[in-house]
Amino acid sequence: MAINWASRYSSIVDERFRLMSVTQAAVSDTYSFDGVNTVNVYSIPTKEMNDYQMAGNQRYGVPDELGDSIQTLTMTQDRSFTFTIDRRNYQDTMMVKESGTALRRQLEEIVTPEIDIYRLAVIAANAGNMETAVINIGGNNANAYSEFLKGTTTLLDNKAPLAGTVAFISAHFYKAIRLDSAFILPSDIAQGNLIRGQVGEVDSIPLVYVPTSYLPAGTNFLLTNRIANTAPMKISEYRIHDNPPGINGWLIEGRFYYDCFVLNNKRNVIYHHKAA
Repeated sequence: MAINWASRYSSIVDERFRLMSVTQAAVSDTYSFDGVNTVNVYSIPTKEMNDYQMAGNQRYGVPDELGDSIQTLTMTQDRSFTFTIDRRNYQDTMMVKESGTALRRQLEEIVTPEIDIYRLAVIAANAGNMETAVINIGGNNANAYSEFLKGTTTLLDNKAPLAGTVAFISAHFYKAIRLDSAFILPSDIAQGNLIRGQVGEVDSIPLVYVPTSYLPAGTNFLLTNRIANTAPMKISEYRIHDNPPGINGWLIEGRFYYDCFVLNNKRNVIYHHKAA
C-alpha cells in the first residue's frame, strides 16, 4: 500500500542578501537634464605667465583670444523591467508572491546594484590617475596602507581636495588593509556620521567596502570625489497595476533613465589602483 507523506511549504521566503546604494556619496546632480537628454559643458582654459617687457607696445606679452572647449554629456541608460503575478498563483502559494514585496526585492537586488556598478565603471574608466601594484597581505611586507597613501598624495599633488573624497575598496584590499599593522581603524568611527557601507577611514577619507563584482576587474581601490561626477536620474518610476486589462492579478513595471559622467577638468581627482 502506497503512503503519501504530507508536506508543507513555508510562508517565510528564503530571501537573498541585498545592499542599498553605495555610490550616492560619490556623485552629484550638478547639471540639470530637465527637458533634454544632452548637456554641453564649457571648459575655459587659462594663460601662462610672461616676463613683463620694459619696452615696446606688447609689454604684457602677445595677446590672443581666450578659447573654450565643450564636453557633451548625452544620457544613454534607459532601462526597464516588468513581470506579472497571477491572482491564482498568489493564492495557491500561501500569498508569498505579494506584489509590493516583489517590487521592493526587484529594486534592491537588481536595479540598485546595476546603477552602482555602472557608475563605478564610468568613474574608473575616466580616472585621471592610474596605478598598478601587488597588494601584500600581512607580515613585514604588508603595503596596503602605503599604497593607499600613495593615492592620496597623488591627489594632493594634483591640487585635488581631499574633503569629499570617498574610497571604494574591494574585498581583497579590505582584508589587506585590516591586516596591515600600519593601519588603525578609528575607535570612534561608530560615533561619527557614516556614509553607507563605510568600514573605516584614512586621513578622514571614508573606506567604503563594495562587493568585488561591483568594481572593474582587478581593482584594489578607487578614490573619487562627487565634485568630479554628475549622475542624472531623469526617470525613476515603478508601479503596481491591480487587475490591468487582460490580467487577473498584478502587473509590475519599472523604468529608470539614468547615466553618469566624469567632468574633463576634474578627472585628476580620481585615482584608480589595480592589481599588477
